[in-house]
Amino acid sequence: MKTYRVVLWALALAGLAADQATKYSVFSWLARIEDNRRWLFQATPDHGFALETRYAAVGADGSYTPHVNQGALWGIGREHQTIANWGFAAISLLAAAAILYWSLKPGAARDLWVCVALGLILAGTLGNLYDRVVFNGVRDFLHWSYLFDWPVFNVADSCLVCGACLLLMQAFGRQPATKEESAKQATSPNAAVAASVSCVGVTPAQKA
Repeated sequence: MKTYRVVLWALALAGLAADQATKYSVFSWLARIEDNRRWLFQATPDHGFALETRYAAVGADGSYTPHVNQGALWGIGREHQTIANWGFAAISLLAAAAILYWSLKPGAARDLWVCVALGLILAGTLGNLYDRVVFNGVRDFLHWSYLFDWPVFNVADSCLVCGACLLLMQAFGRQPATKEESAKQATSPNAAVAASVSCVGVTPAQKA
């Protein structure tokens, strides 16, 4: 029976690698630029879409470390700092475990778009979980400020949002089959073949 688990794992690993590679490369690169910003799209002198990093001093010698978000999206819970960071890390672990369990379900594994959504969510979850454990917070560097000012985010956040939107589309986009569609499926040639071979205990796949 065909499943799409490989799609889930491939997206999770690719998303995790992309998230960590961009965080390390952007923070390393922009550390050498005076204002720690590089515009990707600049509508006005102060607005557009930019790579933007922030740093925090860690010692009297002038050394610094990447500034991190210890809360969740939009800085939710950031005021509690360490407690919030480890609380969200625990939630990330539970979410990753739930996705792994869900992926073992035959129904989910046979649905391509569910596997795509779960792969993206797992990538984002693992990417930010790594940051919370290693840096005591999440490294953000993407800043959209044209027409509206969006909180600084990262590739893992993007994976999480895209995966969640796909799941919502799956949940609300499917309509239950009508009685006419069910009757049509029951009288289709494939259904007739399955019914005939089932009399001798052989499924079409086994017979082939």
